[in-house]
Amino acid sequence: MTTTQKLRGLLASGGLPLMVPGAPNALTARVVEDTGFEAVYVTGAGVTNSYLGAPDLGLITLSELVGHVNAIADAVQIPVVVDGDTGFGNALNVQRTVRLIEGAGAAALQLEDQVSPKKCGHFTGKEVISADEMVGKIKAAVDARRDDDFVIIARTDALAIEGIDEAIDRAGRYLEAGADVLFVEAPRDVDQMRRITTSVPGIHMANMVEGGLTPLLPREELGELGFAVALYANAAMRGAVAGMRQVMNHLAEVGDTRDAGELMISWTDRQALVRKPEFDELDTKYAVARNTENGAVV
Repeated sequence: MTTTQKLRGLLASGGLPLMVPGAPNALTARVVEDTGFEAVYVTGAGVTNSYLGAPDLGLITLSELVGHVNAIADAVQIPVVVDGDTGFGNALNVQRTVRLIEGAGAAALQLEDQVSPKKCGHFTGKEVISADEMVGKIKAAVDARRDDDFVIIARTDALAIEGIDEAIDRAGRYLEAGADVLFVEAPRDVDQMRRITTSVPGIHMANMVEGGLTPLLPREELGELGFAVALYANAAMRGAVAGMRQVMNHLAEVGDTRDAGELMISWTDRQALVRKPEFDELDTKYAVARNTENGAVV
């Protein structure tokens, strides 16, 4: 079964929402998979924060994103969902984005209707393109995918600019255009969240942003509200930064890391996480025997 088929099956399974943690790099994606999650999200904000040390303001390029997706998809077996921001341009650019992201091993691509360069969905000062232009982008994305199971996620940021009614209307139009999953960003309360899922049929994603505009709800309540996907885009990265600060503070204050072992994963755990034993087996399998006396291959 391909990862696109796996993701389609997970989305259609019903029950509790699919929990999708975000990963800014392949190591984090390995942690997500190792913990038992069934899909991972390549977060545009996380990649920008960790790779550039910059805020989520549409600064990463398509080629930079593709490189991260390729590394992550190669490191894990679970489906990889990719934050494609605005698609890096117009409908024609979206087609190229879909082909490159799909070719890098992703199972899904998320596109949003913000004006480029975009901003984090929970920042102020956002702007959106027309619904008609976004419909064209979604149609272009659907036409561009080579695998019919490749999932297109349509996100609208219109709620913050034009209100809940316009956001709901856009979600319906994006569904008609061929989007497989709908993502209305930054609803302010449970009533808005309920209106979104009851007003538009289909598969809905909820973005759980710690400190953001949307209420943080338990998985069970999200399911009761009609959401099929619960996204935790940067929880892992933010937890990692907290851990790094603990270790760095210890090192700065004490002058060594001898008593900081409990703040870090063990050497053995680290090697297991990056599959060192697996690479050792491959090294042995493909090793060339050599004559130790004269260096000749035997």
